[in-house]
Amino acid sequence: MLKRIDHIGIAVRDLEATIALYRNLFGVEQWERIQLAERHMDIAVCRIGDTLLEFITPTSHEAAFATFLTERGEGIHHIAYEVAELEGALRTLEGKGVRLVDSHGRPGIHDTCVAFLHPKATQGVLTELVELAHPVQDKE
Repeated sequence: MLKRIDHIGIAVRDLEATIALYRNLFGVEQWERIQLAERHMDIAVCRIGDTLLEFITPTSHEAAFATFLTERGEGIHHIAYEVAELEGALRTLEGKGVRLVDSHGRPGIHDTCVAFLHPKATQGVLTELVELAHPVQDKE
């Protein structure tokens, strides 16, 4: 079911400081900034190989992960895996008794369809499933 790690979501308080840190420590120069006002969050993404690092910061206390950041501090928020067909994956997991955060896919960044699994069902890790509009080709 899981094809590859699509991205790692990391909650941060300050996107500019995070970008500067990754630029200075690791030489990461290519960044994309995304504002999701309707979700009360700003995102900065960079690509490491074929995996995205997705740094997220709330723009208000209404962001879904604002409490996470307040209670746990900065750090890994979720791991996202590419799947071939999101709705089918959700039905399969639901049939196995997995607790879902999203019972159906919803729009994600970069024209994706995404859904989250409850961390209590996945060893405490908030897991995101991602169906890409243009899947990454497997490397042989």
